[in-house]
Amino acid sequence: MEDGFNEARALRIAEIMTEFQSLQRRIAEYSPNHSPDEYFEEGYEVLRQCRAEAQAVLVAPYPVELSDASSISGDSEKRHLQSIIVDASARRFQSKKIYLRAVAAVRWSNARNSILQSGKPLQQQAVLLQQANADLHTVGADLPCVPTVTDGVLSKELAAVTDIRIYNEFQQTDSEAGYWLQEDPPLATILDWMRTYPA
Repeated sequence: MEDGFNEARALRIAEIMTEFQSLQRRIAEYSPNHSPDEYFEEGYEVLRQCRAEAQAVLVAPYPVELSDASSISGDSEKRHLQSIIVDASARRFQSKKIYLRAVAAVRWSNARNSILQSGKPLQQQAVLLQQANADLHTVGADLPCVPTVTDGVLSKELAAVTDIRIYNEFQQTDSEAGYWLQEDPPLATILDWMRTYPA
């Protein structure tokens, strides 16, 4: 039975997809800029992986059961819109996770370039570059605003890209924006969707 909320559901889909598109555009702006001999440096690999993952999410087809809406009305329309909210939420979630990893890789790249252009002796550069590489993966939680190579910020950024963090950020920002969240899926549903329909 139609409950009168289909317009709200459709608007919610538009809100989620707008942020999804914005995340995709920002990811596309990050391009690995390195010399051929730096191709296999870990931060650049992470950035290339992020771009490939973002592209896969972007081109992944919608589930077949969601794609034919031509003859849907009433309660069927309600279920259809609810399914699209889950699908859109999962795509936005995946894109946010990819985006945060890409940001960490870009910071790593900027730190690396700063070290190499600093004019420090090669031995000192080698130590700082090793630290930058180690920083990419060390576990941590606090994220200061201005990263440096030696304080583990990059590693903390990657380690802090967790499912619960992303979900909570969306809940907070969407709530603050005054969006209708009554049918936004819980984290478990988003993760189940991602396992069922991998990009």
